[in-house]
Amino acid sequence: MQDQHLPPAEAAVFELFALRYAEHAGRHAGENFLDAAAVSADPHEAGSNLDYFIWLARRGHEVVVIDTGFGADAAIRRGRQLHRTAREALALTGIDSHQVKTVILTHLHYDHAGGFGDFPAATFHLQEAEAAYATGPCICDPAARGVFDVENIVDYIRSLYAGRIRFHRGDHDLGNGITLHEIPGHSAGLQAVSVPTARGRVLIASDATHLYANLARRNPFPILWDEAQLRAGFERLATLAPSMDHIIPGHDPLVMRAYPPVPELPVGIAVRLDVAPLIPFAELCA
Repeated sequence: MQDQHLPPAEAAVFELFALRYAEHAGRHAGENFLDAAAVSADPHEAGSNLDYFIWLARRGHEVVVIDTGFGADAAIRRGRQLHRTAREALALTGIDSHQVKTVILTHLHYDHAGGFGDFPAATFHLQEAEAAYATGPCICDPAARGVFDVENIVDYIRSLYAGRIRFHRGDHDLGNGITLHEIPGHSAGLQAVSVPTARGRVLIASDATHLYANLARRNPFPILWDEAQLRAGFERLATLAPSMDHIIPGHDPLVMRAYPPVPELPVGIAVRLDVAPLIPFAELCA
């Protein structure tokens, strides 16, 4: 879909952070690629495990949160290690989630939309196609609904009835320099988020590519809604970002190595994405 109403190049920039809140350890590389035979089955291959992130864009008093993570119940049911909730992660940066006004949901899978209740003042931005899929007839298929949690969807419906959902159909300019870009494939209405920063536009790809290696090898993560659209999405990511070093995958532990930590916080909690990476994309994927 064509970009619409892109903001001016001189738009004021944001600070941008990845906040790590959970992990899934003990995976091997083959679990992360649709074509597992094309990759090493070595369980120690870099990026085999998954990290779980939310993202924070901050400009003075303006705060935009991207995704809301999951909580303790989902972590127990799904065998994930929860280090902190999204609310707790934001509190470490001095932000009270109860005061946040703008939340972008990249999609409604359990690990990206599990914290509606922690953002009672927020307006949530979501693609129409994602909402339609998560509440439509396809969810009659147990396999299709496995990546959603019903309580999250109920919370979404409550937010909808409270007038706190803003729907978008395709690419959209939020009016503050941040743009949304619909890239279906992993889910029916996944949206990537382009944020103006001091180093140029940084593209939060979310699950349009789980790992750097999914994008580099053009080998999708095996949880998907439409393989052809997901593969096309790899190409779109490359056109939306100034360079491959400006693309941030949704679940790669290498993000925590590639970018500098936030000095005020313990290592392993948050990194800055608005500065150049310590390790470029080419080296991460070598």
